[in-house]
Order: sequence, then C-alpha cells, then structure tokens
Amino acid sequence: MQGTQTRTSKALRVTGVVGIAATLAMVSSTASADSDGGVFHQVHVAGQFAPPTASTPWNAVTYDMNSVPAGSGITVSKYADNTLTVLALAVSGLRAGHTYGAHVHTKPCGNRPADAGPHYQDRKDPHQPSVDPTYANAKNEVWLDFTTNAKGDGAAVSLNHFKFRPGEARSVVIHEHKTETGPHTAGIAGARMACFTLPLSPAN
Repeated sequence: MQGTQTRTSKALRVTGVVGIAATLAMVSSTASADSDGGVFHQVHVAGQFAPPTASTPWNAVTYDMNSVPAGSGITVSKYADNTLTVLALAVSGLRAGHTYGAHVHTKPCGNRPADAGPHYQDRKDPHQPSVDPTYANAKNEVWLDFTTNAKGDGAAVSLNHFKFRPGEARSVVIHEHKTETGPHTAGIAGARMACFTLPLSPAN
C-alpha cells in the first residue's frame, strides 16, 4: 500500500545507511555546538512505492515497475541550518546492480512523471530545461545518485552549502541512469522511474 511513515522499515537498514546516519549525527552535533542561534530543520520520511491511481495519494509513485517495483521502499532524511543542507537517501527492493540518478525536484509527485517539475536549483538557470553545467551540477542542485546491491538496496548522501527556498523543494525523483555532467547534457539522467513527495522546504 502506498504511503509514508516516520519509522524506517527493517528492509531499509542496509550497510550504507549506517554511514549516512553517522554523517547526519556528526553534522547535527557540530551545528548544535554552534552558538549563532541559527534555525535548524530536520525531516525523516519513509514510504513504499505504488503505481499512480486516482484513489490513492501520490506520496511514493513508481512509473516503471521493472526498475522500481511496487512495494519497494524509500527513506529520506534531511538536516539543515541557515547555510548547510544534508540529505540522506536509502532505497530497498529496486532492480539489483543498477546505477540510478536521483535529484530533488520543485513540485510534488503526480500521475505523470513530469508533474514533479524541474530540478531544484539554488541559482536558477534562466534557460530551461537546464543542461548548462554552470547551473546543472551537484553543488547548485541536489544529486543523490546510487548503485543498488544484489538485493536491490542502495544509499546516497549529499551536502550542499545552501538552504531550500520555502515551498520550492517538494520531491525526490529517481531516474533511469547516472546523472550526466557534460555540456548540453548536464543534469540529464534519463526517464523518471519513481517519485517521492516530502516536505523538504515547507512554505512559511
């Protein structure tokens, strides 16, 4: 059944998540020791993918059952302060031994893959769709590419020196292949295989 939950399922406790959790804890403790009085925002959301239907919320949607089967899982954790954003992604039950692209997008998931909108960019490319590596890169966007193991589990972590604008980071999209970085192809990662809606940047 499609939906989100606040507790990570046992299937998602893969080896890579241990390192990611340690990274998040280290960043959190370091920032907590800072005395600048900054505002911190944390998110931890988990869900199971299901095909889009008119009768269920589009929280965790798969558009390609071969690459992201129904019932496969996803967890996203976020830690952010006024200058730094760390995201951790973990998946389970996907196609084994495959490299996927994954990015933060600007809109919630929907019935169609395109509904999630473009990649979130800290500095917006005036020319859309953005394929200019000046804007479409892992420092200006949030990239979470990962490779699954023999069980179809995978994990990734990103660290960006910016905070999301309110209401403009609404989902994580899993793509067909590793993200490209060259001129005129930067940011391209193939078809959108699945989408996960979550409150990365709540509106004020």
